[in-house]
Amino acid sequence: MLHKSVIASIIIVMLAVRDASAIWCYRCTSATPGCGEKFNWRGIGFLGEQCPESNDICVKVIERRGAQETITRDCLSALSFRTDVPADKYEGCRPAAKDVRLANYVNHTIKEHDVKRDYFNDVTFCFCFLDHRCNGAKANVNSIALLGFVSIALIFAKKLLADICA
Repeated sequence: MLHKSVIASIIIVMLAVRDASAIWCYRCTSATPGCGEKFNWRGIGFLGEQCPESNDICVKVIERRGAQETITRDCLSALSFRTDVPADKYEGCRPAAKDVRLANYVNHTIKEHDVKRDYFNDVTFCFCFLDHRCNGAKANVNSIALLGFVSIALIFAKKLLADICA
């Protein structure tokens, strides 16, 4: 009987306590199968990674030039080298900031280096920090999946507690 109560306690604690050290985000690019516009976490083979900073947020960067589209999913701290991150980092999507001083003193003709970061003519940053792995699919899909998971976990916890008390 003690064994069941220990298991029930562990399940309740796992549901009630959330790891507060850092958020978990998907970290991949659209060059990885499953990480494009149609996101499939099973295709990328992992459930995300914990961000290095304790107050980090998840970011999805969409870069377009004509029909070409590149999507990058990562933690904001990992994109600290970029100078086009918008100042407003609250939930939602917004266009990239323009850095007029970028590469003013660079003088070479190798356009593949893209030192001025002007190859993509449409860059959008989408920020999210209210849920782990929120930079995967659209927000409503994540919310429905989370609601389903929590409902199933609560049903199992209720059944387990009913078996213990009986």
